[in-house]
Amino acid sequence: MSDPNWSSVLPPLLAIALAIVTRQVILSLGIGIWLGFCILNGVNPLTGLAQAVDGVINVFSDAGDTRVLVFTLVIGGLIGTIEKAGGVRGFIHLLENRAWVNSPSRAQWLAYVTGLVIFIESNITLLVAGAISRPLFDRYRLSREKLAYLIDSTSAPVCIMLPFNAWGAIVLSLLSSSGIANPVDVFVAAVPLNFYAIAAILLVAVVIVRNLDIGPMKKAAERTREGQLLWPNATPMVDPSLLQESEQAVAADKARYMIVPIVVMVVSMPVSLFVTGDGDFSAGSGSTSVLWAVLLALASAWLLTLSARRLSVEELMRTFLRGAGGLLPVAMILLFALALGDVANLLGTGVYVAGVAQAAIPVSVLPVILFLTSCAIAFSIGSSWGAFAIMIPLAMQITLSLDVSAPLFLAAVLSGSVFGDHASPISDTTVVSSMAAATDHVDHVRTQLPYALIAAGVAALGFLIAGVIL
Repeated sequence: MSDPNWSSVLPPLLAIALAIVTRQVILSLGIGIWLGFCILNGVNPLTGLAQAVDGVINVFSDAGDTRVLVFTLVIGGLIGTIEKAGGVRGFIHLLENRAWVNSPSRAQWLAYVTGLVIFIESNITLLVAGAISRPLFDRYRLSREKLAYLIDSTSAPVCIMLPFNAWGAIVLSLLSSSGIANPVDVFVAAVPLNFYAIAAILLVAVVIVRNLDIGPMKKAAERTREGQLLWPNATPMVDPSLLQESEQAVAADKARYMIVPIVVMVVSMPVSLFVTGDGDFSAGSGSTSVLWAVLLALASAWLLTLSARRLSVEELMRTFLRGAGGLLPVAMILLFALALGDVANLLGTGVYVAGVAQAAIPVSVLPVILFLTSCAIAFSIGSSWGAFAIMIPLAMQITLSLDVSAPLFLAAVLSGSVFGDHASPISDTTVVSSMAAATDHVDHVRTQLPYALIAAGVAALGFLIAGVIL
């Protein structure tokens, strides 16, 4: 690697700019990779293109990177299997039969708690919490916008604080590829510093306890109390016929088809870390552990459905491939992001940015700058994972060069990315929240934004203070 200069920042900057303008994350990352190799080879476009292709292929030469790419596809197959077997519907049916909810307050707490305990993946968290709570919110005349906010604020913020799910696997992989020797330790240490996720989760509890409806949410609450589920011109993000279909055929749907695989995955993750680390959790392989955990969860789901003759092997295989295909875009984003991180390492991007930052910006301000930058990127592209892929390698290179707190810098990126995803109208989790609550998407974005901004303000203040203290 030659001495890094200003040109080393062009590939990630171009990737960020193109992702914001075009919202095509994969294409933007690919162009950034190409430019990086052009710079490495004396600005030769053809040589740069050939080596860019090799750079993407070479990602598979790293076993850890390959494992997390495979994991991404397997988790999609697991989610598809749980849904096809009737695990989600069975879980909903179990809660309904127990009649644990008999007041508006309990209906809101049910949505909140469900969002906290179903943490396998953010979208399935949203779908389960929405399907369980929506009939109860309608019954007690609580606005569907409120439901969308509650489940949206307890899906990604919870998922990003756990290392043994899909979100944790992505972060651990990006940390490993960024040269972090102990990614599990860094991730765990970043959890209490993840100020936006913590603020968002706590704010939801305050909103329920205080019945705090502010801004557009207050108007939505008044409308619902008068008997109107939606505004006159609103368009719910779900076909009513699908709601009716989801309530049918629950006799053969059992909660165990969802609960058992999730328990297996959660238990398998620390056990795998213990085994791969020869008795030391912190020394365990995160990529190996998450892959083992999700494969064991998938195996348990298959065994349950086959033993109950719920699905045939052929149906299970079709379902797995369909579910894996659903997460193929995420796997592609990760593949290209890892390749961009590799070329950035060759160019010395992190070393150069760290040197400039050290000379021009107080180190104590860097965490809040990373937070705000991640906010802008995730909001613009509508993807927290896309922002992770762009910002985590850059932030980790800065920490290695300046010898500053890696957990704090990681937390700043994670917090900003989750806020941007939470507030963005083009985010998949925002769209799924609207769908799960059967409310108008624009109404969900409008009513949720004031709460998200409050949590983001608390987080920004937290990173300012932490930058001085840590």
